[in-house]
Amino acid sequence: MEVQEAVNCPEHVECSIEKALNIIGGKWTFLILRDLFNGKKRFGELRKSLSGVSPKTLSERLKELEDKGVVIRTAYSTIPPTVEYSLTEKGMSLKPLIKEMKLWGAKWG
Repeated sequence: MEVQEAVNCPEHVECSIEKALNIIGGKWTFLILRDLFNGKKRFGELRKSLSGVSPKTLSERLKELEDKGVVIRTAYSTIPPTVEYSLTEKGMSLKPLIKEMKLWGAKWG
């Protein structure tokens, strides 16, 4: 049995788990998304919430998510500069997927 048959995807939909994991599979990504599902966050707020993440890693993950169209970075010309991160429509569409993964983990993890 082919993988496509096993997951019951319609013929017109490319069944590619790899594409989804390419977006959400990075270390810290789930936790960043979790925080942004609740609204805009500044870099410092995200860093504080994600204890153990280095500033470099957080910056890299946010940049990756921005490049993939999941996160919007908004910079304000204040002194000191203010930068906020929020989810795009594409990013918000990940919420049900992550919720289901959370439920699965609670049941089977």
